[in-house]
Amino acid sequence: MMNTLASLADIGRFDDVIDVRTPLEFAEDHIPGALNAPVLSNEERAAVGTMYKQVSPFEATRYGAALAARNIAACLETLFADRPLNWKPLIYCWRGGKRSAAMTAWLRMIGWRACQLEGGYKTYRRHVLERLSALPERFSFRVLAGLTGSGKTRLLRALAGCGAQTLDLEDLARHRGSLLGSLPGEAQPSQKGFDTRLLLALERLDPARPVFVEAESRKIGQLQLPGALMRALADSDCIRVEADIDDRVAFLCEDYAALFDAPNEFRNLLSCLAGTHGHRTVGRWHALIDAGAKAELFRELIERHYDPAYRHSSHGLFHKLPQARAFTFRPNAEDMKGEAERLLEQLASRQGRGDV
Repeated sequence: MMNTLASLADIGRFDDVIDVRTPLEFAEDHIPGALNAPVLSNEERAAVGTMYKQVSPFEATRYGAALAARNIAACLETLFADRPLNWKPLIYCWRGGKRSAAMTAWLRMIGWRACQLEGGYKTYRRHVLERLSALPERFSFRVLAGLTGSGKTRLLRALAGCGAQTLDLEDLARHRGSLLGSLPGEAQPSQKGFDTRLLLALERLDPARPVFVEAESRKIGQLQLPGALMRALADSDCIRVEADIDDRVAFLCEDYAALFDAPNEFRNLLSCLAGTHGHRTVGRWHALIDAGAKAELFRELIERHYDPAYRHSSHGLFHKLPQARAFTFRPNAEDMKGEAERLLEQLASRQGRGDV
């Protein structure tokens, strides 16, 4: 008889991976490619938990079993209705407990070769953290450093378009990495979800080729970068991306234009800087928002906030930044691919001379 338990290493043997946790748990993070077939809804799980504490474990288990039976029946009639006789699903819940055991038992009674992931999602989460502690040191990173508005993200994505290997941390984090870096109408993933996305991105990279990555602080928005990745980046070669201040202002006017569509939120963000720059200065910036004076505001933010903050923090994070080679970049150039190719040509020329 087939063993009902499977390890994470066996995942490739299965036709589908089924996450039977609640939609909220699934949304926070899940095994990539998994389907969500909740044994309990968000509200039902909360109710069972309350009953477990306030009434008795027996009553909570009996009530939860009835709910689970109805929800599993609904999955059989909908999500699993077209599965063939030889279907092999891998089932998991939070820690390989009752929810995944119940679904596995029902699917096996039908005749499907279902197995339960030993240890559940917690096993997968432990795997992610272990891999994120070990993988970064395998790569040779090229860190694109530079002042705010120099267009590092545009350059990074243009490099990807030219076939270079890149790691786009801001895309994974859904945030541009500064006080004003939130993407309009878009929330960041959870920390667990970000870690999963980061691991997938790292696993796609070839350690034999350099990886271009943008310089980031230890946090991108609300998300923390793994310590092993920060250590690897800190010891990596840097490229100092330089742009004229007028180009930088024009870049921010374009890239951050949506901030002026929500002036109240924009003012609230800048109010966070009152402790550093004083209420009078921040009040002036509020007035520039109200006047729609994009260029004037962004120039002041560059000169009075971003550039001093960058010079204060970046050298402490990236040990080789003082020796970085400069690359003069036009962040608003029409031929962005040409800009990226120019950088790759410069790097290839230096490597050919042994000037790495």
